Amino acid sequence: MPPAATPAPVSDRDGARGGPRPIRNPLLLAPAGAGLLTAAVFLLATALARSHPLGPYTRNVVDLGQQYLPYHAYWRAFLLGDTHGDAFLNWNSGFGANFLGDIGTYLSSPFSLLVVLFPADRPELALYVITALKIAAAGAAMAALLIRLRPPVRPGPWPLAALLGAAYALSGWTFNHGASVPMWLDGLIAFPLLCLVAEWARNGRRPVLGPLVVAVAWIANFYTAYMATLGAALFLAVRLLTADPDGTPRRRLAALLRAAWTVGVGVGLAAPLVLVVFRGTKYADPTPETVFAPATWAELLGRLLPATANVATPALFIGTPALLLALTLPFHRAVAARVRIGWTALIVLVTLSLQWGPTHLLWHAGASPNGNPYRQTFVLCGLLLVAAWLSAAAGPPRPVALLGAAALLGAFALAARGSGDIDAWTYPAAGAALLLALAAALLALRAEPDRAVAGDGTAACSSPAGASRPAAVSRALPVAAAVLLLAAQAGETVVGGMRVEQQQRADVAWSPRIGPWQRAVAAEVARADAWPAYRTDPGPLPGGNEPLLLGGEGADAYSSLTTENTSRTLDSLGFGHYAKGRHPETLDNPVTDAIFSIGTRIRSEATAPVRQDAAPDGTATAATTPVPPLVTVRPAGNATVDPEESAFRNQELLLGSSVYTLPAVRRTGVTLTARCPAGTEVWFWAPEYKGTAALTGAAPADFDGRPPAVRAAMRALGTVPPGGAVRVELATDRKITLPRQPVGCLDRARLAGAVERLTATGATRVTTTGHTLTAELPPGSTGVAVVAVPRATGWRCAAGAAEPVSARSHRGLLAVPLDGRATSVTCSFRPPGVRLGAAAGATALLALLGTALLARRARRRAGRPEDGSPEGRQEFTGRPHEARSSGRDADYAARRTGA
Repeated sequence: MPPAATPAPVSDRDGARGGPRPIRNPLLLAPAGAGLLTAAVFLLATALARSHPLGPYTRNVVDLGQQYLPYHAYWRAFLLGDTHGDAFLNWNSGFGANFLGDIGTYLSSPFSLLVVLFPADRPELALYVITALKIAAAGAAMAALLIRLRPPVRPGPWPLAALLGAAYALSGWTFNHGASVPMWLDGLIAFPLLCLVAEWARNGRRPVLGPLVVAVAWIANFYTAYMATLGAALFLAVRLLTADPDGTPRRRLAALLRAAWTVGVGVGLAAPLVLVVFRGTKYADPTPETVFAPATWAELLGRLLPATANVATPALFIGTPALLLALTLPFHRAVAARVRIGWTALIVLVTLSLQWGPTHLLWHAGASPNGNPYRQTFVLCGLLLVAAWLSAAAGPPRPVALLGAAALLGAFALAARGSGDIDAWTYPAAGAALLLALAAALLALRAEPDRAVAGDGTAACSSPAGASRPAAVSRALPVAAAVLLLAAQAGETVVGGMRVEQQQRADVAWSPRIGPWQRAVAAEVARADAWPAYRTDPGPLPGGNEPLLLGGEGADAYSSLTTENTSRTLDSLGFGHYAKGRHPETLDNPVTDAIFSIGTRIRSEATAPVRQDAAPDGTATAATTPVPPLVTVRPAGNATVDPEESAFRNQELLLGSSVYTLPAVRRTGVTLTARCPAGTEVWFWAPEYKGTAALTGAAPADFDGRPPAVRAAMRALGTVPPGGAVRVELATDRKITLPRQPVGCLDRARLAGAVERLTATGATRVTTTGHTLTAELPPGSTGVAVVAVPRATGWRCAAGAAEPVSARSHRGLLAVPLDGRATSVTCSFRPPGVRLGAAAGATALLALLGTALLARRARRRAGRPEDGSPEGRQEFTGRPHEARSSGRDADYAARRTGA
């Protein structure tokens, strides 16, 4: 049969009937379709799980409610100019914290800027929309990658690329990890984009755009971008071996050097932020060393199945239909042997790397994480979907390949039956999806006419069987196959996503939705806030990071970059903490309020039990007491505290006055007895104790010490009765561990005298601007000016007109020596790594400009247009999956035979 006539390009405005013809560009349709499908499925899973904002149940599980929600609320206020601090310093949290490092850790994604489009009291809605958009963008990015990997002999259909892109974005990793840690979703987007950058480097294209993509990926979230970069490097290695079979070692080395240069320049452009985060981790409170314990193979294989959730095992679910297609690759003879071998070997090796200690450390930048030891799993999910595309784009897998893949899938499911992660919905959902996927594959095979292939690899003619089939049937079969495949993939994903959300709510810590309780506290904070005259502490609420969410200035600060000095200093004073020290919590204690100049404290309580399916109601009241200013003057002398010493004594040392009676405590079983002056307040400090403690005749107080993760704060138990006898009853089902001095009796009159003395000699006026604090002092002040801010690397202070120097420490707080002549002190914060990062960024920018100039010169010499392509554009025929190109693109297509 003679070949069909070449259709006119759709760029010609006049069609066969003289009218305009639509351009069907698969390079645009695939990512658009993937993004829309991803968003629809994610929203449907949320709705079926009845999660907010599409249902009544809170989504604020673990760190989503404790970190990312408060940070986005503060980010909105910051972007709109409603915060006390600037990009360097956050005055709200931890009595003053490095904000640039937190920006780079939690907020540097371009998507986070969208928070300004939402009302201040709807941060949950803003974060959900941002999360959904990130997931949709990841699906679009993967589809954009897949459609560009289409074989030249038989381009794959763009709807399949869209479906597989959505499968990547809605993997088990996304539902189990990414949706509750939205900053990691930027790595999910980065992986396919960095693979595209690898393709550009392999073909010597986009020398300027490539480094910019790398830079944006590393700025958005350098942690998962690092993992995505490793994955893209593996992708490039296999592509060099499989897509360029005739490539010389010199050409492959040149491609590797181009890729290395691209990554180096891109990371350099991101250095002003990345180095700040890197240096911040150096000074952060260290978490206990974690020894990696790999999951069992039954657990690993079980995570390939739907409706499984466990942060300790790799979330590998990509959908049974997509997994079936990936497993056909080794058996699909229409795909070149080098491609089948190369990609199968890569996936096996990456899977093994998840389970081996040294490669586990490599994936996690040399540090085994505390919790979620399989954070890199999204890379393997992406590689599986590339394999699925390479198999399916070459044509529907034949029955032999389908049988081989189904046998492997059945073996995996059988081996996983002993996994504790298997849910009641797992096997029914997987079985139904498998049946629908097999039916879709058989229909697609039925719809395929037998083709005779010409010597140039193009379809020369159709078989008589294909020609004899009615046109209506020929059109209906592929549509039916597509509908079945879509139903299988989307339906299973919706069910799996719904069950993962439901299991997370049942199994992990959660915070309630934002409601009237939090708004009442925020209103009281706004009314009472008098910064920098004194601090206003919003007090504790379920969740954490209340100063970021509700305003005010307190101790509560949950960040990966909470400094070791901040954590140790607050621990030594009786504060509690979570997250192994990286989440100090507020302490309602009048002595520490005086030390840190907390003049107003908000006390609130819920008016009904806090539930998952309702926003809580509550009341809030503000209590204001006299406190010293933020800057006080103390005598020079011993400037250290002992974290293991009595918290009561450490408070007195930092206050500069004795305000507690520290009695000898006698313990008899679960009873503590002591004697204190009548009328003083009894405080109980037992950081490792979990249980209740009650003073005779008073209500019990709860303590939740669970070292090393949770440290209990000291609490007041009541007033010493007449006669001075103190009797404390403990109730616990655990071994009782108490410090040497668990009881202190506070004398309020002595405390009031100490506050008056510090106020009389302290700063007469305090001002703050962004990351700088200035205090005016009484003339003739000597000794040391103590600023009620934990000392951290990056603080520089000066007395009077002296040159700023690295700040000294007075028992963990900022200190400036005074000689009697200075009448002011100034302290300013510059995050560690800023100067080095700026220098690295400037160098990388010069390298990028040089690259652009060289590329421009090379294009001029070659006579090419500015975009680097021979014609500047591609013309697409009326068939969505066919593209005609010329020049280098044609040569490139010829080199990719069987890719």
